[in-house]
Amino acid sequence: MKIGVLALQGDFALHVKALARCGVEAVEVRKPEELEDLDGLVIPGGESTTLLKLMEEWRFVPALEKFHAAGKPMFGTCAGLILLARDVDSPRQASLGFIDIGVERNAYGRQRESFSAMGSVELDGEPHRLEMVFIRAPRIRRAGPGVTTLASHGDEPVMAREGSILVATFHPELTNDASIHRYFCALVAEGTREKAV
Repeated sequence: MKIGVLALQGDFALHVKALARCGVEAVEVRKPEELEDLDGLVIPGGESTTLLKLMEEWRFVPALEKFHAAGKPMFGTCAGLILLARDVDSPRQASLGFIDIGVERNAYGRQRESFSAMGSVELDGEPHRLEMVFIRAPRIRRAGPGVTTLASHGDEPVMAREGSILVATFHPELTNDASIHRYFCALVAEGTREKAV
């Protein structure tokens, strides 16, 4: 099983390390053709408008659409969530639209308003306490009927899933707890098994 991390901009190296701790082959992805032999993909945090420009420049969008159409799982954190969302505001911007959520960019404020908090996440029906690090984080303002909330901060969803798409407004790669990356690896393994049948 091989999982890629989009390595155009942002904190991709920490995601690679977290995935490696889960015992899977993790590789940095810098070209669209590198998606072809992957079983799953992480789109990390960073700056979403910069990521969009780089993705368009390197012609990643058609390759990502093909990846998604094949049912291969993707996990977007912070800016990665923004890129995967259906609707983006503050300001409005283009996105891939792979998960039926509406998000507000930088909803918690600027860098100095970044914070961490303990929260509970539902992984395979089991509640798990973990530290959540929010850095210029977006907020999920709307979730469609097919979207499952896996974690909340206060009364707001901060982690969600729809089919093969997993998103989080926080940065799980910034802690030593690899439980969310393990959950994503299990999602990828499940998809790989289904294709083998």
